[in-house]
This record gives sequence, C-alpha cells and structure tokens, in this order.
Amino acid sequence: MRKMRSDILKKSEETWNAIAKSFDATRRKSWKECIDFINTLPNDSVVADIACGNGRHLIPCAKHCKRAIGVDLSKNLLDIVQKKLDEDNITNVVLYHSDAANLPLETDSMDAVMFIASLHNIQGQDNRIQALKEVKRVLKKDGIALISVWSRWQDKYRRQFFKKWFTQLGQGEFGDIEVYWRQHSLNIPRFYHLYSKKEFISDIKKAGLKIKAVEDVKMHSRKHTDNYFASCLI
Repeated sequence: MRKMRSDILKKSEETWNAIAKSFDATRRKSWKECIDFINTLPNDSVVADIACGNGRHLIPCAKHCKRAIGVDLSKNLLDIVQKKLDEDNITNVVLYHSDAANLPLETDSMDAVMFIASLHNIQGQDNRIQALKEVKRVLKKDGIALISVWSRWQDKYRRQFFKKWFTQLGQGEFGDIEVYWRQHSLNIPRFYHLYSKKEFISDIKKAGLKIKAVEDVKMHSRKHTDNYFASCLI
C-alpha cells in the first residue's frame, strides 16, 4: 500500500513538473472567490496555501497577511513561486515541497487555509479525506478554510459521466477521469476526481470539518456549475 501511494505521488509530481512552465504562463489571474476570502482575513493572519501551484493566490495572500505558507508537490512550481517572491522582494513566505495528505506544518498553527482546485487531483478517496483531515489538523480552533473542487456535472464533462454511469458503474471510483494538458504543444494526462456536490460535502464532513457555506460557481461553463467552493470550520 505504501509503495502504491509512493508510486502515485511520484507520477503526480512528474506530471506537474512537466507542465509547470506552461501552467504558469496560462494561469496568472487570481480567482475572485480566493481574493474575496483573503480580504476577509485579519492582517495578522498566518495562512497556508496547500497545493499553491504558481503562487497566483499565495502571493496576494502574502501581501495581505502577516505570513503565508506555500505547499506543493511540484518542485518546479515551487521554483517558479520562489522566483516571483524574489522579484517582488516578498519575504514573509515559506515554501514546502510536500504532498497535501502529509503536511509539514504544526498542529493548530494556521489561522486560515486555502486548498484550491487541488483536492480533485489526489487519487483515492481515502487519500483525499486524509488531505482534508490535514486541513483540520493544522487549523487553529477559530480558523477557517476555503476548499474548492471541479464539479463532475459541468458542461464539458457532463455527457461523458452520464455515459459512464450506465457503462462503467462499479469500475473504480465514479468521478475519476484523465484531463489532458495540451497547451504549448504538450499532451500530458492529469488525474482528476470530479465531484458531485453531495460527495464534496460528504468527504469534508468525513474529515471532521464543519461546513459554513458551499457555493456553486460557473467559471467556464455556461449552463451548469463547474466549481464548488466550501468555507469550512473545525
């Protein structure tokens, strides 16, 4: 089991390392939902951005808060973040190379946590719930977390999952899919587990977190929700 998890993590890290530069070039804009969340936090907050990617939310967080912690499985993405921090002379950020289900952070140490568009990249429900348990562990008693995932029933993948419902039900975890990164002449598959709203809420509760609110958001879909955002307490 440990070797299997290690192999999964290694493959995931290789995938995100391979697309890091392309990802950074095409994912510069911060999401409104994240900026709104950051702006609600007191200026003396210590905040962790789990799976911080290229820092598009970590850096605004660092500019608003006392201290920001960035954690990511991809060393290449962390190198990109560090370069941006150096260029902007931002010194209140600490970066950690680690996976979300095993955070190198002290218990009860964070005033807030952001876990944005990354939970769905973790393979295996037990591992996803463990990552959510880590969010709970590192949060202070009065802390708050913002967690987001892709919706299973968004416009782009809705028909595909309806088909799977009848043809592949019972084969693996329903919601698992490969999403190819095809920008900058790349063709690299990425693991995703797309969530229904019910399953998202269920996994959060199984991890012991309390849900303050869940928001359905359309970012690219015209008709159906493509992202869920949950504000969570402990």
